Amino acid sequence: MAFYENVFIARQDLAQAQVDALADQFTATLKELGGEVKKREYWGLRSLTFRIKKNRKAHYMLLCIDAPAKAIAEMERQMGLSEDILRHLTVRVEAIDEAPSAMMQKRDEREGREGRDGGRFGDRDGFRARRRDAEPAEAAASEGAM
Repeated sequence: MAFYENVFIARQDLAQAQVDALADQFTATLKELGGEVKKREYWGLRSLTFRIKKNRKAHYMLLCIDAPAKAIAEMERQMGLSEDILRHLTVRVEAIDEAPSAMMQKRDEREGREGRDGGRFGDRDGFRARRRDAEPAEAAASEGAM
């Protein structure tokens, strides 16, 4: 069997219990067809970048799956038929990561993040801070020389 990650977003007017019930329904479908959900994460009610079917927010859920292709196809078919699911995406992966996903980690704990800009400009902020600190010291040194 192959490993997959599936993320689906559900309507904003559903309760968290209803979103969990949808995930349970998809898990049951996978089990019937010989698959298994290895990890399940509820990412919460989050704002959407743009409206989808008049929704500004949506509930996000991640399912890490070990299942045959026909089980995934049936689960995706059911997601497409459900009016509560706004969008879904399934991606095949090499292995399932047991650690919490990046969405569940705090900002400080994420790897590769340096500074408020995410390390995009290297040590640019540190350079600015050193430069500001150096200027008063240079001014004081020049005043003492006079």
